[in-house]
Amino acid sequence: EKSHGGEKLLYSTCLVSSRSDAHEKRLLVLAKGLKKIIKKFKPDTMAIEKLFFTANQKTALKVAEARGVALLLAAENDLKVFEFTPLEVKMAMTGYGRAEKDQVRKMVLAMLKISGGKKLDDEIDAIAIALTCPLRLIEASLTKES
Repeated sequence: EKSHGGEKLLYSTCLVSSRSDAHEKRLLVLAKGLKKIIKKFKPDTMAIEKLFFTANQKTALKVAEARGVALLLAAENDLKVFEFTPLEVKMAMTGYGRAEKDQVRKMVLAMLKISGGKKLDDEIDAIAIALTCPLRLIEASLTKES
């Protein structure tokens, strides 16, 4: 959420499922969790990481399916979707597209003026993706004006 002093974190969590559960059950955990968050906070946009393919095609396929769940819920709730590559997120957070995870983490915590506490790496990644959205929109509007 945008506030007078910059961005403000309303809520964050990791939707965790058991690694031993069937993949379809893990997707259901994701869907139910996202539905609750959308219902509670009524966002108008969703920021999501663009899929990039790695050597592990099995993992990439599962990530693509999870993205499909998120994108379906975005469409069902008329959310505008913004997609960012890991490089774009790192660039927005640190000014350097090859930044290390720890550098991104420090910037996220500094921007939001919060302590890292028990926030998991995946949670920090999600927050960084969310923070990239307004930064890129501001950048785009400034580019249009010049």
